[in-house]
Amino acid sequence: MDLVSLSGNLLFIAFLLYLVGTVFFAGSIKDKRAKEREKGTGPNKWAKTGIAITIAGFISQLGYFILRWIAAGHAPVSNLFEFTTFFGMSLVGAFIVIYFIYKTAVLGLFTLPIAMLLIGYAAMFPRDIAPLVPSLQSHWLHIHVTTAAMGQAILAISFAAGLLYLVKVIDHTKKSKEGFWLETVMFGLVCTLGFILISTGFSASGYKADFNWIDNNNVESIAEYQLPPLVGPNQGESLTEGAMDPLAEMPGIINAKKLNTVIWSVMAGIVLYLLLRLILRKRISAALQPLTAKVNADLVDEIGYRSVLIGFPVFTLGALVFAMIWAQIAWTRFWGWDPKEVWALITFLFYAAYLHLRLSKGWHGKKSAWLGVIGFIIIMFNLIVVNLVIAGLHSYAGS
Repeated sequence: MDLVSLSGNLLFIAFLLYLVGTVFFAGSIKDKRAKEREKGTGPNKWAKTGIAITIAGFISQLGYFILRWIAAGHAPVSNLFEFTTFFGMSLVGAFIVIYFIYKTAVLGLFTLPIAMLLIGYAAMFPRDIAPLVPSLQSHWLHIHVTTAAMGQAILAISFAAGLLYLVKVIDHTKKSKEGFWLETVMFGLVCTLGFILISTGFSASGYKADFNWIDNNNVESIAEYQLPPLVGPNQGESLTEGAMDPLAEMPGIINAKKLNTVIWSVMAGIVLYLLLRLILRKRISAALQPLTAKVNADLVDEIGYRSVLIGFPVFTLGALVFAMIWAQIAWTRFWGWDPKEVWALITFLFYAAYLHLRLSKGWHGKKSAWLGVIGFIIIMFNLIVVNLVIAGLHSYAGS
């Protein structure tokens, strides 16, 4: 077995171990016989088993990362598949560290599913190892991208903590704006799952449709669709007999193929969400609330704040400082208002505002939790929409 196949198997094993770990963390909450947490003697056996399995999954994913690095000859963070799997691994690593500090098992019930969604999302993109484009052939690839991903992963803990806090404290028996927006966040997570399911289904069926099109630089290219084309590329001409005609044509600045994927994800998410509502007979957030009954809200609030306090300087160093140094080397300018650069700046400014509001204005509790959730939405907008839809100098990252 070659290194790439072996690394792929290790990634799959890690995914399964995270799934099993999630079950054990859920079991630690449901175990009515265990009173250790209430007595202050530490986590119960379910939680201890859950964190042990999570660590095993992290080691397996770390093995995937190392083997793929050896096979590629460079850090495996050069495309969307590699970056997102590294993001997921960093998120799990950050959770493991925080678990041993705060011993909060229920945080694993919210963090590990997010990591699994990231891995599943990444798996829908091409996994082949390809030669680096000239602009990526630099040691700054290792430094800039990995540091930025680790910063985002630590910041993502504030999302899991914020989500946990809001699920616990919001009154789900009454209709409210807070309840509506919390459920909207849940819908976004379901859309990610919908993307994984719909992409897997069409991939298994062998669907493919090719188009000739003119990109934003007036260069003729070929776009290969893995999902039926609801929106077509600029001046697109179908090369696949029997393929459906697109309902609309996108201008060259929009990556129509990737936008098509986003539209299909939302459609699949709507169907999946309605099915879940039909089964649960209540909002998803309301169904999760019983799992948070014994959660210490103040502790969760502290976890969210600490994750931002640590993740913010790491992200700033990787996504801005190192990025600008590399941009100067590769493109002879520190800043060029590329979409990825703009959203890195927006992310930086948002979390700077978070810390200001937390420290100067006393924004704790719900306000702080909502900021943690919104910050992660900004990160995911950068990962999904900016990478997949908006053309720019970083468009190679969408492959």
